[in-house]
Amino acid sequence: MTALSAETLPAVRAAIRNLRPEEAIGDRDIVWSDHVLDSGVAVTVLRPRHARPDAPGLYSIHGGGMVMDDRFADLPRLVALIEEFGFVCATVEYRLAPEHPHPAPLEDCYAGLVWFAGQGFSRLIVGGGSAGGGLSAGVALLARDRGGPDLAGQLLLCPMLDDRTSADLPDLVWTREANDFGWRSLLAGRTSPYAAPARMPDLSGLPPAFVEVGGAELFRDEDMAYAQRLASAGVPTELHVWAGAHHGFDRFAPESEVTRAALAARSSWLRRLLGAGGRE
Repeated sequence: MTALSAETLPAVRAAIRNLRPEEAIGDRDIVWSDHVLDSGVAVTVLRPRHARPDAPGLYSIHGGGMVMDDRFADLPRLVALIEEFGFVCATVEYRLAPEHPHPAPLEDCYAGLVWFAGQGFSRLIVGGGSAGGGLSAGVALLARDRGGPDLAGQLLLCPMLDDRTSADLPDLVWTREANDFGWRSLLAGRTSPYAAPARMPDLSGLPPAFVEVGGAELFRDEDMAYAQRLASAGVPTELHVWAGAHHGFDRFAPESEVTRAALAARSSWLRRLLGAGGRE
């Protein structure tokens, strides 16, 4: 990818082309709607046309290194989960760094979660990949510490958790240079355990976690360490480290064997968490 910097960021953002909801949905029996909260945060909701009264909710936070992409980035993933589990899904448009450093992105995500939780769900899960995984972990911490929405689980896919990233792996998808730029943009010279959840000293009282990471990506060590700390704090935690996989492998290599295995593991965890066996 193009080296990320303040100078290249506008062009990198402009080059991103995500599917719109109608394109991602196609002829599936799914409907969608846009909502703008009083705070100005935009949220898109996708649901089965005939959603069950006890439908679970999935609140999705997109990735992009804290500096790029938009709420439509993960629509293919959400559409597949809606079909499999009958989820009602929301995806949030949070403000991006460096124009809006911490706490703006996290507060936007939390505001959207509070609104979405108010719609009423049998169980509510928060999740996302990369920066979205880090923000999901931060939102779960905020919900715990503010007495906010009761979360049934956190789905953390190659989450961006630690501004002190220690792994020295040659990941060509998300490089150390890009990662350093993302963290500098977000933190603007400050640190916070809500922005970088790996810094949070107490991980007790959090919802069950699914942590997934590639074995050949920059976040491998910090994600493994976070999962271990969650488990040690008494949080039911499942960790998958996919050997040889690079950052975002499911998006960049959707037909690969490792992606098929990873998707099956995610679905298994969700079935067990929801206790409903999908859409039975």
